[in-house]
Amino acid sequence: MSSNFLAALEARRSIYEINNNSPISDGKIVEIINATIKHCPSAFNSQTTRVLVLLGPEHEKLWRDIVKPAVKAVAPVESWAESEQNLSSFQSGYGTILFYEDPKVIAKFQELVPLFADQMPRWSEHANGMNTLAAWTALELEGLGASLQHYNPLIDQKVASTWQVPEEWLLKSQLVFGGRSGEPGAREYDPISERVLVHGAQKKKSTQ
Repeated sequence: MSSNFLAALEARRSIYEINNNSPISDGKIVEIINATIKHCPSAFNSQTTRVLVLLGPEHEKLWRDIVKPAVKAVAPVESWAESEQNLSSFQSGYGTILFYEDPKVIAKFQELVPLFADQMPRWSEHANGMNTLAAWTALELEGLGASLQHYNPLIDQKVASTWQVPEEWLLKSQLVFGGRSGEPGAREYDPISERVLVHGAQKKKSTQ
């Protein structure tokens, strides 16, 4: 099981060449998201993460009618053509998962655990990151390509009004996914010896 999990982490990549075909059903996609949201850890089991799942035409609406106009309104004229091309590539996908945090839940746990009140917002970010990675990896295992985008806060209010998202929810990221039309390039890694410190490890004793 451990080796399968590590292989899944290694396989997960940012895939930008995607299409509007999905190798799995909408029901399976929702099942995956429900499972990751249910089982991912959070500080004091606070369960602060929320998601909005947009599939098919609703996904297209997000990128065509909300993200593109919002970005165009603030993008330099000379860079809009490139930005529009990127946004069109996201629009051509199959779905988007928008990850949120619920500040009401954070505030509740700040009251319940006052000793760590100042840390709860930070820990909620940790939970959000774990939920994002879990969903991303699970979709990868089903043959879908995905990449993580951040067009908040430009799109927050319009998204909330369009899909009846509670206005107090804080948008953190957008995981856009679809069928894979291409493969990622080689990934470069910094030396692990500079990123991981280990003390106290013992060599496995040999048996006679």
